[in-house]
Amino acid sequence: MSTENDRQFTNKRRRRRSFGAVRQLPSGRWQARYRDKRGRLVASPHTFPTKTDATRYLAVVEADQLRGSFHDPKRGETRFGAWADQWMKGATLRPTTRDLYDYLLRRFIKPTFADVALNDIDDALAVEWLDQLRALPSISEATVAKAYRLFARIMGAAVENRYILHTTWKVKGAGRERSPEMRFASPAQINALAAEVAPRYRALVLLAGYCGLRWGELVGLRRHRVDLEARTVAVVEQITEIDGHLRPGSPKSEAGKRVVTIPRFVADALKEHLGTWAEEDAKGLVFPAPEGGLLRRSNFRRRVWLPAVEAVGVEGLRFHDLRHSAATLAAAAGATTKELMARIGHSSYEAAIRYQHVVAERDAAIADALEGLGNVRPLKAKPKRDRSGTDVARGKRKPRRRSTKKAADQGGKVVELMGLEPTTPCLQSRCSSN
Repeated sequence: MSTENDRQFTNKRRRRRSFGAVRQLPSGRWQARYRDKRGRLVASPHTFPTKTDATRYLAVVEADQLRGSFHDPKRGETRFGAWADQWMKGATLRPTTRDLYDYLLRRFIKPTFADVALNDIDDALAVEWLDQLRALPSISEATVAKAYRLFARIMGAAVENRYILHTTWKVKGAGRERSPEMRFASPAQINALAAEVAPRYRALVLLAGYCGLRWGELVGLRRHRVDLEARTVAVVEQITEIDGHLRPGSPKSEAGKRVVTIPRFVADALKEHLGTWAEEDAKGLVFPAPEGGLLRRSNFRRRVWLPAVEAVGVEGLRFHDLRHSAATLAAAAGATTKELMARIGHSSYEAAIRYQHVVAERDAAIADALEGLGNVRPLKAKPKRDRSGTDVARGKRKPRRRSTKKAADQGGKVVELMGLEPTTPCLQSRCSSN
């Protein structure tokens, strides 16, 4: 009987597995093999010292496939450089963003990670890389943060596509960009800059400083987008410069497509500009270059902007800071966050709130107004005392008037009221004087 049982047990052990198979290699080690969802035969990424270990590996793979969390370990051996190139080809990016990502990959990321397998990248390697970047003499903290965010985005895509399962490459806080506070120009400084630049650029400075249009939106502004009667400017397109080439395109986001109402004095300056320096065609450029065509930022900065900021005494002020100034002035004028987002063309509250600083002159005016409200002589309050319920009731009742008439007894004799009268025999019989 025991021999028959042993034979059945041996047959069960020899029975073929329903998922995958194991085999012993000439080296004596064991290899596990299985078929993926496409029916392709896949070998385990490494061999095992015993048959039991190989069998357990197949059990784990089968369970992961049933849960839908399985990934091919061989995909984790993909080099970061190859995966980054594949991700860049499929990513939907704006031309300026793609140009920035190409620069960050080429200059800061690929020199360290290009030949490293995705499986081998962890937080220790990422921290060492960040330390090397910060040690470079010509790199800012903002650039380091941008490089890490791109690195994390590419690695996150590898996790989503199941090239890897781990996220140990994350470094907390490394992608936080601590940019310096943006410069701000007061209305007096904006007007001084508009007066200092050449007359053909006066409306350009005023439109940027009071309406918050970006450089690319100003350069790409067409004549038919300006409505002087309604005092509005429609922002529909912009110009971007990539590798020295100027390319037309849509605004930065859907929120960037907007209609901005301009102050009257800016509309007057724009009216004069349209009649003198803008292209005459209905779809002509509002701010063309002196030699014709699109205005380049580098030429404007060198020839016009830098001499103007030096003459006014605001060295270091960037042209983009005029946009920051326009947003701040709009907030000081009473614009809500939602209204500010619509005027400036931001899609997030965080970006709009960043501009809501208080203008110094406006802050002083608010303080003066509060001081006027606070200098009111306080009223003298009447002293209060606790009143009981009896006092309240007595205050509501009318005072009883004492009668001046004299009372009469039962016999008709008039008697004077003495206040407390003696007890009568009838009352004495009913009530005890004790």
